[in-house]
Amino acid sequence: MNQKIIIFDTTLRDGEQALQTSLGVKEKLQIAFALERLGVDVMEVGFPVSSPGDFKSVHTIAQKIKNSLVCALARCTEKDIDIAAAALHLADNFRIHIFLPTSEIHLQSKLKKNFDQIIEMTTHAIRYARKYTDNIEFSCEDAGRTNIDNLCRIVEIAIKSGANTINIPDTVGYTTPYQFGKIITSLCNRVPIIDKAVISVHCHDDLGMAVGNSITAIQSGARQIEGTINGIGERAGNAALEEIVMAIKIKNDILNVYTDIKHKEIYRTSQIVSKLCNLPIPTNKAIVGENAFSHSSGIHQDGVLKNRKNYEILKPENVGVKEVKLNLTSRSGRAAVKYHMKEMGYQNNDYDMDKLYKDFLELADKKGQVFDYDLESLAFITTQKKYVEFFKLKNFYVTSNSAGIATASIQLYCGKKICTYSANGNGPIAAIYSALIYITKVPINLEKYQIRAKGHNPNTLGQVDIIVSYKDRNFHGTALSADVIESSVTAIINVLNNIWRSEQVIIKKFLKKYNHK
Repeated sequence: MNQKIIIFDTTLRDGEQALQTSLGVKEKLQIAFALERLGVDVMEVGFPVSSPGDFKSVHTIAQKIKNSLVCALARCTEKDIDIAAAALHLADNFRIHIFLPTSEIHLQSKLKKNFDQIIEMTTHAIRYARKYTDNIEFSCEDAGRTNIDNLCRIVEIAIKSGANTINIPDTVGYTTPYQFGKIITSLCNRVPIIDKAVISVHCHDDLGMAVGNSITAIQSGARQIEGTINGIGERAGNAALEEIVMAIKIKNDILNVYTDIKHKEIYRTSQIVSKLCNLPIPTNKAIVGENAFSHSSGIHQDGVLKNRKNYEILKPENVGVKEVKLNLTSRSGRAAVKYHMKEMGYQNNDYDMDKLYKDFLELADKKGQVFDYDLESLAFITTQKKYVEFFKLKNFYVTSNSAGIATASIQLYCGKKICTYSANGNGPIAAIYSALIYITKVPINLEKYQIRAKGHNPNTLGQVDIIVSYKDRNFHGTALSADVIESSVTAIINVLNNIWRSEQVIIKKFLKKYNHK
């Protein structure tokens, strides 16, 4: 019979402590609710003794969360344990997580103590904490570099003292899966009372092995996995819980374990954590990255269209992603172009596929990524109008003050006509946006605005990428300049030209329908 793996989330503790700016109570509570919806068994929500703000966050979350066990971190001191218990006491049920270094390097250079003193501190702290709760977790910090005889000794002492979860952290991401698996196996074989506690693991990703180490630990006997959403955390981060959970699901026939995670909540939870922590998700991130379910190679695109299992080992909808994305680039084949045209409602006899594909490759080489509205322009308007820039910038002038109010004056070619307008806004981008909407009379909504630095000082360029919605459709614009304001203006104008070309397609289709020349 399959055994359950307890999912212990430490996004709000180990993950949050690595952020450049600490989260407020409101943001932490929002993440905690998302984790509860996701179905994590235990959420470690802070280190209460570290600051009044952390205490307040733990106290608030402990009061609000009902379906996950709330946990707080404490060192092996009475003060830490008292404050953790005070922060958690409003919870229906809670866990105190006590940690203490056990590796020789930590003992000598950080604590200046011998191992017998560590044993004494562990015994006292666990017994002291049990006056508040019988749900105690003990972590052997830097277990990955701890002598195995010492590790077995302290684990046995911790269990005898009252800890019912024993955490074995690879604190600095030092071990390989083979090494880490041997540590867990040794504990299972050498600690006589190991069955009295749950073995947990907490792996860091310094060598990129956190998830691999966690999975190997499961195979070796661990039954609780600790990690964070999106793998955020100290240095290179923690084991990414979404990757571990989906590995357990997909490799169930080998691992013979399961979790209670609601898989369809994974993507939404990932997005919430990314936005509130201001940590963008890498494009190629497993499970939740933008490219996790996208395909660019023509061979892959053709294979996916014939049978998704050819190149996808899990369905995107299983983690809450709505659709497969077939990127249109110069590597795309005819199958992807045809697929996009079909998705827009066009039949094969509506356009010349040979001509469209030839024009598509030419544009893709120039532009990099092609979008559906680009395909329409290629398929349905004349060569002279395909690349027409109806809107062209003549000049612009932007000023702003300390109150945040900005004024943008824009002169824009609209065809052969020059149009001018000035608008105010809450910042330069809002002012530019308002002026261009007034001039063009195109009612766009700015959905995404992103600035990225290209290069290094003194030659840094600012790339602006935007997405706007217009008539229930998204349009993309990008621009690169040493001046980010100029990049912003150009990117929006690029979008407006994409919309203009799209409107020409609609006009042409209308005329064709009613036989007008």
